[in-house]
Amino acid sequence: MSKMPALHVFEAGRLGDLFAALHSDGWKLVGPRVRDAAIVYDEIGSPSDLPAGWTDEQAPGSYRLRQRGDGALFGYAVGPHSWKRYLFPPAVRLWTASRASGKVSVNIEPGDAPATAFVGVRACELAAIAIQDKVLLGGAYADSDYRARRDRILLIAVNCGQAGGTCFCASMNTGPKAQGGFDISLTEILDGGHRFVAEAGSERGAALLQRLGAAAAAPGDEAAAEKAVAKAAAQMGRSLQTDGLPALMQRNAEHPRWDQVAQRCLACSNCTMVCPTCFCSSAEDAPDLPLVKAERWRRWDSCFTADFSYIHGGSVRPTIRSRYRQWITHKLSTWHDQFGTSGCVGCGRCITWCPSGIDITEEARQIRASEAKT
Repeated sequence: MSKMPALHVFEAGRLGDLFAALHSDGWKLVGPRVRDAAIVYDEIGSPSDLPAGWTDEQAPGSYRLRQRGDGALFGYAVGPHSWKRYLFPPAVRLWTASRASGKVSVNIEPGDAPATAFVGVRACELAAIAIQDKVLLGGAYADSDYRARRDRILLIAVNCGQAGGTCFCASMNTGPKAQGGFDISLTEILDGGHRFVAEAGSERGAALLQRLGAAAAAPGDEAAAEKAVAKAAAQMGRSLQTDGLPALMQRNAEHPRWDQVAQRCLACSNCTMVCPTCFCSSAEDAPDLPLVKAERWRRWDSCFTADFSYIHGGSVRPTIRSRYRQWITHKLSTWHDQFGTSGCVGCGRCITWCPSGIDITEEARQIRASEAKT
């Protein structure tokens, strides 16, 4: 295979040819589509399934779709779903056991997953996948189910051309442009025409672009792609000052702000469910009535539930105040100690999908501002 140029370009109409090539290679396609008044991730077959002409308006506790007035296929920020639901699903059966003739047999679930191409992965989501790789695959005990799914994924990223009202990936250095971790990265250009500037991030990505017959990008294409990303970077609806943030959070474990946020927090766990990096889970056994068969399931859990920190004698974190403090302090501070990075990628989902509109960036800002006063 001849060496491909650094950047390529193809007309939007050729996206269907890329999808067809993926299908012919046996990849199942998952990408954005409109369902239930939101842009969610689901199986797609062709570009006609994409949210053409739709965008989202996001604010604390608010999400709305509206028409853009153009044919943009990826002209939105992020919806309630993250790719975590495919790599670390909400419910996974770990094993089954049965008893017959006095003998017990246990069958470990193989962790099989179809070869899946993720279409439309944002830069912040690539960063989130990299964080979950470190959490679930790093160290001495890797999650075998996660590994089985992760090894069968092809990533087609899309650089953001606009930011949402709760986005702050620029503050976290995770976007809006994908820096790596993808097979193909696309930037959608609408400037009288409709085309994609593409970058290969792997050999299989380069092979796909070569099969597509993507031409080398001209200087004008490269400039248009840079302009689109710069526009998104300038539109960030939120910002977060990260200098000294881990130490700031640890110094203020008894800050009165925790009481104030506890008065608003419903402990509903929405923030942890939509977060692309949260990984809390619990295991439960489900035996049948005759006690002949049993299953063990892993299910998503949340540090906002009282039972999650329950040990003999009661919950370690019995109040909403203590549970919210645990979540945000872990996310912005002690995650660094555990995994060498922040647990937040600046996608803004926790702000948008919080029924009370609690804003992680505002909570951190208020604590920093009050410390500066004193």
